[in-house]
Amino acid sequence: MRKVDINELKFDENGLIPAVVQDFYTNEVLTVAYMNRESLEITLNEKTTCFYSRSRRTLWRKGETSGNKQHVVSIKTDCDKDALVIKVIKDGPACHLGTESCFSELFYGEDKKPFSLQALYDLLAERKKLMPEGSYTTYLFQKGREKILKKVGEECSEVIIGAMKNSKEETIFEISDLCYHILVLMNEMNITVDDIKKELESRHIIDKKTKQETMK
Repeated sequence: MRKVDINELKFDENGLIPAVVQDFYTNEVLTVAYMNRESLEITLNEKTTCFYSRSRRTLWRKGETSGNKQHVVSIKTDCDKDALVIKVIKDGPACHLGTESCFSELFYGEDKKPFSLQALYDLLAERKKLMPEGSYTTYLFQKGREKILKKVGEECSEVIIGAMKNSKEETIFEISDLCYHILVLMNEMNITVDDIKKELESRHIIDKKTKQETMK
């Protein structure tokens, strides 16, 4: 893919270009803002988003006061080179109202989100907070880490058994159970999905890694 030079971008008559900001992990649209050439250059140099406020007529660095910075992963332009899409890893909520995205008000259709591990993690976090009666998740949190770890161990064994039987359906079922219990454990230990993603991303040579085993 050819990299576009900043001089190729088409800023409007006010010297601005719209920027759609997306979450790098989920692709959720976080906000739509505007940049001028200076704010875009600051963004490129500092690797965090900087925009131009049309109402205040000044530059503003996202997270400068709130701490909720957006670390830039990539910037793409459209075919006409008059709009940008910026993928970021955010330190906190994107909206000044404290929501993860500025787009939280339903205008049309159903507020239906596709399944994701993050969505399941968030649901489990809600269960941990509210502890609804009769919920299996509530039961696990009430019993504590020892019980959760026991279930993780049991589900690991079930995955192994399903795979040894060469049963794809059974293995899928057991892996799903294991994922659920792992996410419960993560919630119990305050480990986020992003924590795991960042750790995996840091393993650039994971396919070349070999595990040393003790010879017996």
